[in-house]
Amino acid sequence: MSVDAPEAEAAPQAPEERPAGMGAVGWLRWGWRQLTSMRTALVLLFLMGLGTVPGSFLPQRPLAPEKVTKFFDDHKIIAPVLDRMSMFDVFSAPWFAAIYILLFISLGGCVLPRSRQHLQHIRSRPPQAPRNLDRLPQTASYETDAAPGDVLAEARKVLKDRRFRVDEHGDSVAAEKGYLRETGNLVFHLALLILLFAVGSGAAFGYKGNVLVTEGEGFSNTLTSYDAFKGGREFSSSGLPPFTVWLDSFTAQYLPDGPNRGQPISFSAKIRYQDGLKAAVRPYDLQVNHPLKVGGARVYLLGHGYSPQFTVRDGHGQVAYQGAVPFLSTDDATYTSEGVIKVPDAQPDQLGFIGLFWPTAVPNAQGKVVSAFPAAWNPQVALFAFKGDLGLSSGAPQSVYKLETGKLKPIVMGNKTKPLAVGQTETLPGGAGSVTFNGYKQWISLQVNHDPGRVPALTAGLIAILGIVTSFLVRRRRLWVRATAPEGGRTVVEVGGLTLGGATPEFDAIVERLAGAAPKPTTPDEE
Repeated sequence: MSVDAPEAEAAPQAPEERPAGMGAVGWLRWGWRQLTSMRTALVLLFLMGLGTVPGSFLPQRPLAPEKVTKFFDDHKIIAPVLDRMSMFDVFSAPWFAAIYILLFISLGGCVLPRSRQHLQHIRSRPPQAPRNLDRLPQTASYETDAAPGDVLAEARKVLKDRRFRVDEHGDSVAAEKGYLRETGNLVFHLALLILLFAVGSGAAFGYKGNVLVTEGEGFSNTLTSYDAFKGGREFSSSGLPPFTVWLDSFTAQYLPDGPNRGQPISFSAKIRYQDGLKAAVRPYDLQVNHPLKVGGARVYLLGHGYSPQFTVRDGHGQVAYQGAVPFLSTDDATYTSEGVIKVPDAQPDQLGFIGLFWPTAVPNAQGKVVSAFPAAWNPQVALFAFKGDLGLSSGAPQSVYKLETGKLKPIVMGNKTKPLAVGQTETLPGGAGSVTFNGYKQWISLQVNHDPGRVPALTAGLIAILGIVTSFLVRRRRLWVRATAPEGGRTVVEVGGLTLGGATPEFDAIVERLAGAAPKPTTPDEE
């Protein structure tokens, strides 16, 4: 009687290992691959273009600080919200800088490895012929009495004449060309990368300043001369070149009639400049889009306006103020302007005026004075007078275009609604003095811009255009010629082509030349 052996106990199985997570290094690699993908670069490029939109319709502090001030006065609720989002200085905003830097890193991480791979492909040999050439998009075959070696030799000659890179692999010849397509694509992206770097370096080392100059006056290229100044992060005020600009006269021409009446035709500022302390003073006709190049910077004509001239006498009959005061335009179509006059030297009380200037004053249907034309055909000004403490002695900064009326008392004039024409005088009641409207001058707004990255950016832009055009015009082409001769039979020639980007008649021309160069078979009658 046999005894069954006890069943062997099952060996304990090792616990199944759970898949490990990506880990910190894995997440960093994943994030880097996402950031350096072309999809991310396109998204960042779209976001940067979208971020420039507010800068096109909202006034920007570096360009027009007075328009930003006016926007705050007109939109007291939404303006502070937009200011906290840096909408009045878009191109220096932290969020715009973040998009800019991420785009730069994304393009660099995407293009540089592709450039290295492209160089390796250029230096490598053309690939061997596929096993089945008849499966390629472009195929042809024929028979010839020539030996396979002669066919391949002729194929090498034909392909080299057409500037193919040729290599022989056994019974076949491989050829390819069209590397300029990928080269142009990479040149475009590399040029875009250089363009971003040039713009960034120009913003870091350059500067931009705005200054308002009245006829007969001028300014020097110093920080204290500018109404608004913004330098890059690496900018040093010691690098400002010492040049000076004077405004002799300004001329503006407008359409006098027609449906576009009042539309500007031309702006021209007659200026003089001195490039350095010992340089000669030279004249220049400054116009829109024709900047003055001086001291490595460019001086642009941005806008213009009117500076009414006044003579203010105080209560003792002494001349307390005499000169031209820039008024800022409230209506660009007719140049109706507002401004203030501050007379701190008046006695016994300081005087202040808020003025409204009309270049061509006419009454409207309601009897209200308006300006009918931007040129000064009938200049008039209305003044609202105040007396008291202007607050200038406190040391707190004040805008020259705004009158602080907190400590001032309005002076009620006898006929406060009647504007003053040129040469007329208004006597202030209570022996406070008088004010005379002497005429007007014109002022221009200038922007001085020094951008060391401008020329490299322009060069990179032209190279980018050349690269993208090349990538569109050139197509990558590969072609193989195989010649085999079965034992006792004629040579069979197979030709296959692969054109990236569409069909081309070049393949048919090559096959026709190869077949035409081969000796034709003879007929029995000819034998």
